[in-house]
Amino acid sequence: MSRTILVTGAGRGLGRTLAELLSARGDRVIAHARDEDALKGLPYAKALIADLSRPESLAAAAEAAGIDLLDALVHNAGIAHIATVGGTELERWQDSLTVNLVAPAELTRLLLPALRNARGHVVFVNSGAGLVAGPKWSSYAASKHGLRALADSLRAEEKAAGVRVTSVFPSHFDTDMQRHVRERHDSDYDPRRATSPDSIAATIASVLDAPSDMVINELRVEPPNPLPIRPRS
Repeated sequence: MSRTILVTGAGRGLGRTLAELLSARGDRVIAHARDEDALKGLPYAKALIADLSRPESLAAAAEAAGIDLLDALVHNAGIAHIATVGGTELERWQDSLTVNLVAPAELTRLLLPALRNARGHVVFVNSGAGLVAGPKWSSYAASKHGLRALADSLRAEEKAAGVRVTSVFPSHFDTDMQRHVRERHDSDYDPRRATSPDSIAATIASVLDAPSDMVINELRVEPPNPLPIRPRS
């Protein structure tokens, strides 16, 4: 049966791959992006255009989208600033926390009535950095640790309403962000030792397909033989 699923960051990378997969199998995708140009060539039923760096704009965007029933909300969009604590300026901290944590919290709040109506599912695409923080990951990891806390609280609060909540922690998968991370660490990159976006998208789809009498609270995935992030010798 077709379901209505909102995917944030659907214009590129994993978000686009997931939106394509869900649309191809017959789901009604609400595609979020910062602007409509980012969604060109993507099959979707409805767009939600909003800048996550301005969470105060989400209420108007959500109202314009007219979402009354939502089977799933996949928080995929995110940014990563890679630098030492001493080298991370205030603006970078604010960007990371706003886009990666505050915006998902606000969008979830706005869409909770629609999710409750459908006994829906919220999936937070987190990161291995949301479990363990390493050098130069401070602002990104802090936002992702916070995202895990948001998911845990939401799960406890909404279980009586039938809303399921899952955190997915992918690590070392083949994206532009992964390449950026490697560049910032002066580290080698081998896509053959990374998980593909197709595999991560299929995994998220399988989480959404879990039987209604169960919930996958957390799921950690990584390639069998990831290339460590370390400076070139």
